[in-house]
Amino acid sequence: MDTQTHPDTGSPRMGRLATAAVFATTLEWFDFLIYATAAALVLGPQFFPSSNPVAGTLASFATFAVGFVARPLGGIIAGHAGDRYGRKPPLVVAMLVMGLATFSIGVLPGYASIGIWAPVLLVVARLVQGLGVGAQWGGAALLLTEHAPVERRGFYGSLVQTGAVLGAVAGNLFFLILTATLSDEQFTSWGWRVPFLSGLVLVLIGLYVQMRIEDTPVFKALSASSAAARRDAGLSKAPLLQAVRRYWKEILQATGAFFVVNATFYILISGVLDYATKTVGMSRTSILLCVMGAGLTQVITMPFFGALTDRMGSRKKLYLMGTVAMAIWAFPLFWLIDSGSVPLVFLALLVGFTIHATMYGPQATLYSEMFPADVRYSGASLGYQFASVFAGGLAPFVMTALLAATGASWSVSLYIIGTAALTFVAVITIHERFRRDLYETSDGVDAGTPAPASTTAG
Repeated sequence: MDTQTHPDTGSPRMGRLATAAVFATTLEWFDFLIYATAAALVLGPQFFPSSNPVAGTLASFATFAVGFVARPLGGIIAGHAGDRYGRKPPLVVAMLVMGLATFSIGVLPGYASIGIWAPVLLVVARLVQGLGVGAQWGGAALLLTEHAPVERRGFYGSLVQTGAVLGAVAGNLFFLILTATLSDEQFTSWGWRVPFLSGLVLVLIGLYVQMRIEDTPVFKALSASSAAARRDAGLSKAPLLQAVRRYWKEILQATGAFFVVNATFYILISGVLDYATKTVGMSRTSILLCVMGAGLTQVITMPFFGALTDRMGSRKKLYLMGTVAMAIWAFPLFWLIDSGSVPLVFLALLVGFTIHATMYGPQATLYSEMFPADVRYSGASLGYQFASVFAGGLAPFVMTALLAATGASWSVSLYIIGTAALTFVAVITIHERFRRDLYETSDGVDAGTPAPASTTAG
């Protein structure tokens, strides 16, 4: 076991840092994920009019997937910048980009107003959203794991993951309020735009929060080292090329490890919305409540499972257990949803989200411990974002296509099992370095103990 040899970087201010990071991440993911809800409920007829409702839904979900195509590019750019210039700067830029792109969707005219330019501009805005969220995750994850006390690294790493859940729940809650207070005509004509207009909140509040956070002790140690030490530590090299050349296997493992996690998340928060309303016949309000309520439990379960790995002495074992459990639950999940019973649908989603948390909770810490300090942002971001293209981005589209082709939910269950098998193979091959010394570089050089510093500025 590799253990951290540096002094404990935790402090009473760690809580304030974690709160700020989670809040910023929540806003980022709220902006990115409200598109998923809108794609399931309204974007098809607004931007892709068609006599075939399935075709319109497929088109809106395809545009949803476009945002994921841009995520690796965002991760590449931010990874290089984060390894060379600090974990914090890419976060600030990511939030600015995301907020402006989201706001632009809120004011974008529909197909009836500007014709073909409506879907074209929607795709452009979604691509920019993808760049923003692709740049954000790696920095947020390292902000917490590189600040955290080594014995609680799993717990603090899991907190950044809750931002995605809180963002999804907040988005569903926003749409739930709108659908409950507006008529169908009001909602489809202008009500759906309101959540997107809140993108300006991310710009105003997010930048303020992010600018008050100091960079991590690990990066400070790297940047403060002497010229010779910096050269030995690999800082004179291109971090991205260094990561790909020397850690391609770890990047592929991280990509595969995220497959079932990302695919099932978007099936649960977006694909199920479309399926339950259009195929099962549930009301929009009922399924939104089920998804929101079940998903909100992850705010508790993910930190619990993250902390559990600190006590278990392994992130990998719990991750593998969750992978197997998700494959087993794939069929019961849709058997219960097909019943159309609100309690049974809620149970199906609750179990699904809980199993998901066993993997997503410890993921940020597992990835941080897979890569050395000087290429950590690049390596972790590449693995995470490449999987997001082929797993999360395509999941609602694949689900809709499978249902259209087979007319039955068993095909989606088999799809989940397939992603679980891929993830199991990837995770079982990972050489886990539990409680790795995060100051260690790719050349085996210790970056040095950082000078004592507070975790927040001002």
